[in-house]
Amino acid sequence: MFVVARAVAWGRATAWLTALGNAFGMLALSVVIALGLGPLFQRSALLLAIVQGLGGLYLIWLGIDALRHRRAHVDAMVTVDEEKPSLWQVIRQGFMVGILNPKALVFFSAVFPQFVEPASGSVTVQLLIFGLIFAVLSVLLDGMWAIVVGSSRDWFVTSDKRLLVLRTVGGVVMIVLGVLVLIPLIWSVVSGA
Repeated sequence: MFVVARAVAWGRATAWLTALGNAFGMLALSVVIALGLGPLFQRSALLLAIVQGLGGLYLIWLGIDALRHRRAHVDAMVTVDEEKPSLWQVIRQGFMVGILNPKALVFFSAVFPQFVEPASGSVTVQLLIFGLIFAVLSVLLDGMWAIVVGSSRDWFVTSDKRLLVLRTVGGVVMIVLGVLVLIPLIWSVVSGA
């Protein structure tokens, strides 16, 4: 959904680079899990809550930033796309979302170990291979969404009003995703779990 929101907000190239950054972030997260920090996160609800909270807050911040700059982007489309994030910013933002993704953390630390065959060699190497496969699939699948959704964006940029709506939707989607990441955390604090 994050890549789709970026495709809506900035187009195919930015969305694809976001998917690439996101995959690198999840690959880095899988390395952390493979090196043994996954069990630590599983045992510490506080560490998992911190990762979940940071990931949700970062998505919300990106959504608010997109909403704040939506008019500037529309105005810049008339001349030069000055407000578009730089290549480094896009990849970095995707990386941060990937590495702070609490669902990926849980998935990597809970699901990957079930497929490890200790008799087949190093557990760490096997987990690293699983993480690499996951990252490659992520780039392919999220990249496909970036291209498909980003392609429909071209129709919107011929109208200031449609582009403003498109940028607003992209920002709102990122905020909603951030809130959805935070809801379980907030619920567990409120319910005393």
